[in-house]
Parts: sequence; C-alpha cells; structure tokens
Amino acid sequence: MPPGGAAAVEAAAEDPRLTRQATIEPGAQTMDGTSSISTALPVAVIGAGPVGLAAAAQLATRGQDFILFESGPVPGAAMREWGHVTFFSPWRYTVDDAARALLEPAGWTMPDPDRDPTGRELVERYLDPLASHPAIAPKLRYNARVVSITRRGMDRVPTAGREARPFEIVTRGPDGRESRHLARAIIDASGTWRSPNPAGASGVPARGERESAVRISYGIPDVAGAAKQRFAGKRVMVLGSGHSAMDSVLGLVRLKNEAPQTEILWAMRSPPGKRTFGGLTDDQLASRGALGERSKAAVDGGKVRLMAPFRVSAFALEQGAIAVTAEAGDNERTVRVDEVIVATGFRPDFSALSELRLDLHPWLESPRTLGPLIDPNEHSCSTVPPHGEAELRHPEQDFFIVGMKAYGRAPTFLMITGYEQVRSVVAALAGDWEAARDTRLVLPETGVCNGPGIAEADGGVRGQSGCCAPKAKVAAIVAVAPAPVKEPVSAGCCGS
Repeated sequence: MPPGGAAAVEAAAEDPRLTRQATIEPGAQTMDGTSSISTALPVAVIGAGPVGLAAAAQLATRGQDFILFESGPVPGAAMREWGHVTFFSPWRYTVDDAARALLEPAGWTMPDPDRDPTGRELVERYLDPLASHPAIAPKLRYNARVVSITRRGMDRVPTAGREARPFEIVTRGPDGRESRHLARAIIDASGTWRSPNPAGASGVPARGERESAVRISYGIPDVAGAAKQRFAGKRVMVLGSGHSAMDSVLGLVRLKNEAPQTEILWAMRSPPGKRTFGGLTDDQLASRGALGERSKAAVDGGKVRLMAPFRVSAFALEQGAIAVTAEAGDNERTVRVDEVIVATGFRPDFSALSELRLDLHPWLESPRTLGPLIDPNEHSCSTVPPHGEAELRHPEQDFFIVGMKAYGRAPTFLMITGYEQVRSVVAALAGDWEAARDTRLVLPETGVCNGPGIAEADGGVRGQSGCCAPKAKVAAIVAVAPAPVKEPVSAGCCGS
C-alpha cells in the first residue's frame, strides 16, 4: 500500500475526463460507529444505464450529493451491446421527467415522442447528453466495477450500531486495482444484462453448456448486422419464448432473405399457447404487438421451424457443429445445429452484496414485498400496482435495488417502472416522505389477459408474461397509493 494508507489509494479510471479521487471521502475517517452517518457522505448509485442516470438526475434535482459508478467506459455500456434492438416503448415512455428537466434548459429536445427508439438511439440521443450534464458528469466514475458493498467494519451479522456505519463500496478497474468509497445510502441500478439465464431447463447450465460456449450466444446478438457472418447460411437454434427470442428469430428471418440457406429452429420449453405471441394488434405498445404478430407469421409461413416442448438438458461439440439434447414430451431427442442463441431471460447477480442484509422473495429474488405484485405465477387481470421506496426496502437501512434488478427473475419490467422507483427512493432519502409515498404508475396494456396460474405447463415462467385490464378500463389504470403498502397484494403486471 502506498504511503498514507487506505486514504491515499486512488480510484483507477481510464476516462481522461475523470479526476482521480481518494478512496475514502474527506471527513469519513471520524466515524466511530455510534453517531449518525454524516449527510456529507454521498448517495452511491450503481450503474449508469437509464435507471441509474435517472436516479442521478433525481438526486441532482433535490440537491443531494451522489457518486455514480459505471463498470463500462461509457454510459449505457450494456445497452450499447443491444443497440440494434428497437424498444417497445416510444420516446415518451423512455425519458425520465427529472432528466428531461435537467436537459431541456441546456438545449436538448425530445425526439418524436411517439416514435420507438433503438437502444443505440436512446444511448446517443439521451444517455450520452444526460451523463455529460454538469450536474452529473463530475460525479460519474467509469471503468469502476462494484465488487462488494458492506457496512464499514461490519459483516452481515452484527446489529448494534449497524445503521450508524457508512456503506463501504469496493470498485475494481480494468487493471485490477481496487478502490474504496464511503456512502450514506446505496441505489443499486446495475441491471441483469451481465447475468443471463443458462439454457438448461432446470435453471442451471445444461451438461456441456460451458464447454460448448464457442457456439452459444446469449441475449440478442445482431444476427442481421454486426454478427451476420457468424449466422449467415447456418442452421441456428433460438431457445426461449419471450420477446428477446422473437427479436433474434426475426433478425434471422431478415438474414435468411439475404442468405437463403440459413435455417431457423425456434425451441420453446412448452408448446405455444394463446399468450405466447402477446397481444398482437390489441397491444397498446404497437411495436410489442407487431413483434409477436410478425413472429407468429414467420412460424405460420414456414420460415421458422417451431420445436416445443423442448427442454434442454445437454450440449456437445461435434465436428464443427453443436448437438443439443432435450426432453421433448416423453422422449429425449438430439438436434445438431451450427449455432445456438440462448434467449431465456436474465437473473440478478447478488455476489457483491453477500455481506448486506437482504430480504428477497423466495423464488423471484426481487425485494420480498414487491414479489407478489409482479409474480408471473399469480397474474390477475390488472396492471403492476404503483410501488416505490416502501416495497423496495431491505433490512439493510438505506439500501435499495431498483430497475430491472429489482424485478429479480420476473420478466415484465418496463423502464417507466424503474423511473418511478427511483423518484420515490430519492424522495425518501431526501426526507420528502409525502412524495416518496405518493407513488403513481400507468402502464400500457399488453392485450393479453390471463387469470391466476398462467405459468408454463411444466411450472416454468421464463420469457414474456403479461396481463392487463381490458381497454374499457384503461382510464382507471392511473393508480395512486397515498401511503406505503404494508402487506403484499397479489396483482397482475404488464410489460416486457
């Protein structure tokens, strides 16, 4: 360790715009574990994606000091990896109100509010300007992957004096150097993009999945663009039944128009039902409905071969191909293809939070109180109820998980939900409890309406699930909760 001890360790950052700063914030060394956490310490926000930057905008608007950690070298680093994908939501649903209030006085204008942006457009036309705003840019630390968050000097066991101790965040740079920072509160908006679900139907990697990684892609590769050479003229299997799978299938259909030898296999764990392709023309988000409609047409038109039920159990590399073995009804079958795209959803990564006191829903891994509101096993004909600070609390005071990560394994998140979450959380951290409790949420309906028990026939809930009130009830969907929800309420949800 260099002279001066921990206080002299500097944050490693490759971005030349960043000022190198001491690991321990000034004044933090006086903490004795018995006094209140100094309000001079910042709120730490993890992740500079849309929800993390919205949290930063909310904090800046309320005059709250903060520091924002981004594992990548630029804002929206994860979103850039799927920049070719078009959002279901038009611009009006993808821009946070506090962020807009910061940007517009600086000359920023909202793109056509009724047009659906691509991921790349959202980054370049919204996230980049927001991250560069003078109220946010000095607080942003790039190339800073958070590897642990603890209470300073405590693991998860001690209770006495716990809430008086600041959080200690350890970040790691690309060169492996670690830095430590103190904060009075944490808003974890790190998302789930880096932790996709495995292909194995039982929730763990299938036999041989890791060894076959050279022929497996996860998420939504740009099959008709940057990754065209990998997939053109190949026999490709897409695993999954949600919108990510549909995106890949339709990308391959476009590729097939250029390279007719391309063969597309679409494998689902369970046979498709009436909700598989979403609300089609009844979906209030036109792009989401069109995605399902075009996917169904590709199957019906013979461009895509649908395989279901198909629950993957093993992979094996064989002479330039990959063999995929699965349970198919009462039998086992093996299909050989050139490439596999795994689009089976994502899950949260809690490895950096092992020494914090979390209260997680037992199967969704969302905050426990939020779980019953979003559980795809228990959908009723409704919308996601408004929720915020009260539903996102953990036993670790002033620690919040927001955004896609807050939904755990539930696949029904919409960005506007994350924006409302951080608005409520930041209001609470600023002491404005009236605003924190006045949670509001209006979600577009999916056009798919299912009662309780809509899970897959084999008990799985991967991929897209959703339900909403019929169109006649749209006017009543403006939901207001003037006080925190104390007990879990079973309700439906909408989204993608």
